[in-house]
Amino acid sequence: MAAISEKVAPSQAAYCVEQAVLAAENIGYPVLVRAAFALGGLGSGFADNKEQLLEIATGAFSHTSQVLIDKSLKGWKEVEYEVVRDAYDNCITVCNMENIDPLGIHTGESIVVAPSQTLTNIEYNMLRTTAIKVIRHLGIIGECNIQYALNPLSQEFFIIEVNARLSRSSALASKATGYPLAYVAAKLSLGIPLPQLRNTVTNETTACFEPSLDYCVVKIPRWDLNKFNRVSTKIGSSMKSVGEVMAVGRKFEEALQKALRMVNENASGFDPGDVKPSEELLSMPTDKRIYILAAALYAGYSIDRLYTLTKIDPWFLHKMKNIVDLNGRLKVFQEKELPKDLLLEAKQLGFCDRQIAKAIMSTELAVRTMRQTMGIRPYVKQIDTVAAEWPASTNYLYLTYNGSAHDLEFSGGYVMVIGSGVYRIGSSVEFDWCAVGCITELRKMGYQTIMVNFNPETVSTDYDMCDRLYFDEISFEIVMDIYEAENPEGVILSMGGQLPNNIAMALHRQQCVVLGSSPESVDNAENRFKFSRMLDNVNISQPQWKELTNLTEAKEFCDRVSYPCLIRPSYVLSGAAMAVAHTDFDLEMFLNNAVAVSKEHPVVISKFIQEAKEIDVDAVACNGKVVAVAISEHVENAGVHSGDASLVTPPQDLNQETIEKILSIVNAIGIALEVTGPYNLQLIAKDNQLKVIECNLRVSRSFPFVSKTLGYDFIAIATRVIMGEAVEPIKCLAGCGKVGVKVSIT
Repeated sequence: MAAISEKVAPSQAAYCVEQAVLAAENIGYPVLVRAAFALGGLGSGFADNKEQLLEIATGAFSHTSQVLIDKSLKGWKEVEYEVVRDAYDNCITVCNMENIDPLGIHTGESIVVAPSQTLTNIEYNMLRTTAIKVIRHLGIIGECNIQYALNPLSQEFFIIEVNARLSRSSALASKATGYPLAYVAAKLSLGIPLPQLRNTVTNETTACFEPSLDYCVVKIPRWDLNKFNRVSTKIGSSMKSVGEVMAVGRKFEEALQKALRMVNENASGFDPGDVKPSEELLSMPTDKRIYILAAALYAGYSIDRLYTLTKIDPWFLHKMKNIVDLNGRLKVFQEKELPKDLLLEAKQLGFCDRQIAKAIMSTELAVRTMRQTMGIRPYVKQIDTVAAEWPASTNYLYLTYNGSAHDLEFSGGYVMVIGSGVYRIGSSVEFDWCAVGCITELRKMGYQTIMVNFNPETVSTDYDMCDRLYFDEISFEIVMDIYEAENPEGVILSMGGQLPNNIAMALHRQQCVVLGSSPESVDNAENRFKFSRMLDNVNISQPQWKELTNLTEAKEFCDRVSYPCLIRPSYVLSGAAMAVAHTDFDLEMFLNNAVAVSKEHPVVISKFIQEAKEIDVDAVACNGKVVAVAISEHVENAGVHSGDASLVTPPQDLNQETIEKILSIVNAIGIALEVTGPYNLQLIAKDNQLKVIECNLRVSRSFPFVSKTLGYDFIAIATRVIMGEAVEPIKCLAGCGKVGVKVSIT
């Protein structure tokens, strides 16, 4: 970099702890310790003194042979550019992104906005010019990612890092701009000139141009740290997040509130919930920082005070305050009619119907009816890479209230598939595999498809996977808005995991056509009380159970059946708030957690059977008749969640009599719930007795595993069944001569 007169942060490489100490003393504390050749900031951290350095460096050397000691630039802005260059020196910047959090928090842990919002024109072009100069000097052909630290009080900047490859930001940049970076980089590596490549999103323009955005994109990470005991919730230079979401809007406030609902379906937007403001937590960031910011603004903290504590640019803080101020204006109308202009303003700032209802003491449906009566509906806009300045035939869409007309026409006749949303512990690429498989099969069958999803890391949000892609929320409000605009043949909810299932009944009540198993059947399976009662009615054995009514009765039940007992909330994924209680103290604590995550649905307590074998069943049925079934047995005893357990299929330790009993139960439940499409059962076996634990009328995380092991595509079969095609039962239980073992990575 010195050869082209560009500055990098003062840094020294070290190959042992002693060298790291000397480097830190030469540079001066505080310093950033980074493990070389590592992803996600593995082994990195900030050291203010020698003691902290020794601890971090010792840990870093367990991952690598080289450690980098950098001067700390904590509190500076972090800005990132994605650049492409061909073999003929054609070079463009595709996307620039700005971290809302200051330097010191890993990009993967930070809220990121694209395009940058707080850079001056001089700063933007200064960094752009440097990015092009660097990629040319390094001779990179293809895609390059360059990260800067920018002094917020001057135009001083340092180059932090250059990656001559696709980075974790590349997927976000591609989907934020509509410019397929990986596709273009692959073509450039083959020697194809950039001007000869077509923009595959618009089908009209060349790929040798810099995308123009007439919208704002916000990325927020998701953490699941509450799944672990004694784990620090502080975030910093090393990644802890398990997924991320991307929201699109015409205003920053709109995109921010959308993203907050995407990352946590229980959140209504920029709302603190039960979080209290804390100066310590504002200055020492945690996974709840954005909610603590909201709490501080609601508590009256000034912008200057928040900037001093967080070093978040005042522009972002003012925008967040706009949301808080409007919420206060809404509360004035708790006992009188809400004016149309204020309701429209709230929608333009990203308020959802549920959020408005909370402010004015009403209900989500009442607010929906009110705004539709007033003629306030969202507009469908395109992500076309050219800001509507050139003709574009893009299928890449989002909803906004900041518009005056739709960007396309609605012909009807599509089939909507709802995706799986953000990656989290318990819901990852397995569900996206199912959604993509469903869309692929639908297109083979001649149907036009609509995908609704908001996860930039997924294949389902690639622009060429479906006929129309809505990069928007998976909520009752948004799915219903899209449904009313598109007038599709129906909606498939069963391919996206738990999130789509959670809105099945709400959609059904509004006469939305749900394809496959009926929403009533979904509710009969998801609602723990209804499902347990149904099993009793059809004489299928299950552990002794009781619906939670009050703590006294819960304790009496546990005393009667004897501990341990299992607390099971309804409509949850990956065992959220599910726990085994061994004492009355455990019971009370776990019940409070379960009620918190399952407020609208019952919580059931059942006897926990120890030293039992757990069995997973994945099946597809047509009007209750099973057409395909796979049985997987757990290596570990019951009590280890199926997502954490080792699974084996075809089963190796079950005799034919047990398998016949399992098939009988699968058939009986399929008929009782009138299943059409995929479903999953979990059973336990002990002392030659089988008991059913739960059933979900949707795909499970093991559908890809059994499909690939047994050689039959369960998703393709389920899709054809859902669309009403006659499918002959297949005998796939024994597989195709091989045994599959699924082992989780922890």
